[in-house]
Amino acid sequence: MIIQSAVVGHYREEGENVLAVNIKDVAEKAGVSISTVSRVLNNGKYVKQEVRLAVQQAIKDLNFVPNSIARSLVRKKTNLIGVIASDISTSFFSSTLSYIEEAASQNRYNILVGNIKDNLDKELKYLHVFKEMQVDGIIVMHEKMNKHIERFLQTLTTPAVFCSAKPRSTVDCPSVNIDDMQASYDTVKHLIALGHRQIAFIGGDTKEISTGRHRYDGYLKALVESGISVNPEWVRFGNFKMKDGYDIMQSFLQGEQLPTVVFAVSDDMAVGALNCIVDHGLKVPDDISVVGFDDSSITETVRPKLTSLHQPIQQIGQMSVDILIKMIEGSSPGVKEVVLSHKLVERDSLRSLL
Repeated sequence: MIIQSAVVGHYREEGENVLAVNIKDVAEKAGVSISTVSRVLNNGKYVKQEVRLAVQQAIKDLNFVPNSIARSLVRKKTNLIGVIASDISTSFFSSTLSYIEEAASQNRYNILVGNIKDNLDKELKYLHVFKEMQVDGIIVMHEKMNKHIERFLQTLTTPAVFCSAKPRSTVDCPSVNIDDMQASYDTVKHLIALGHRQIAFIGGDTKEISTGRHRYDGYLKALVESGISVNPEWVRFGNFKMKDGYDIMQSFLQGEQLPTVVFAVSDDMAVGALNCIVDHGLKVPDDISVVGFDDSSITETVRPKLTSLHQPIQQIGQMSVDILIKMIEGSSPGVKEVVLSHKLVERDSLRSLL
């Protein structure tokens, strides 16, 4: 038979019976009050060293493991951060998420990840789950939004930060990002400076303002300023996956004229395009150059190594956590929108035509 307590710690066996070791058992063994045990568990002040040692010895003797849920109810703090991620299978999200986890862990927070895969119903579900679990803060790595999500975030009292994404103007949350339009513009202008005029573009979902719409706008602006007409046959949109890049590149190769360079707004789509080019018997960059976006770890593992627009993924993840923890602790985030620097990192997949 299992005996339950309001604050259960750890189950131990005695013969054929399973008994719950709880905070009361620890208090009795140490000869102190339950509140004293609670102060020791929570590293509270005003506990004599000999009493603290006695409680710690009782915990050890009874093999007592505190129930984190019960403790969080008492402290009104869970040390949990909920993270909404678009799709952790992509290089960018998996890399960013690892830095978020690292920064959170260093500050004694654990993370719960809602991997929504662009499903807004799942996003709303996870947001409600995070609220019910009383997470201390939420990080949103996603910009698509319906009226239900928008309303939820507008009324949310839990601190929230947008990471590598920007909230709608109706949602009052700080954000950490780069200037995506400027980054895309700078990349295309550099390609033009290398002599490229036939520049194909593999974009992201334009419902995503930063990673979709703004990166496309930067591409268009650079071409128009340089007097280069936009070839609609060389503009396609995917969903940041390698397969999208591969399939879109295949459509480019079936056209009457080949581009001299393909610019994809994610490294995964760029690698997909690169693989497609090679599979069709062409060479990168001799026949077609390929440029990606993010400068994730995948850029160094493919051959030829991928030229990519670098955004500071580690800094984005860490700063998002730092700002969120400030808000959790009651401080002002200090700034509404953090815009970090970017740069193009040239590798073997890009060549000059001059």
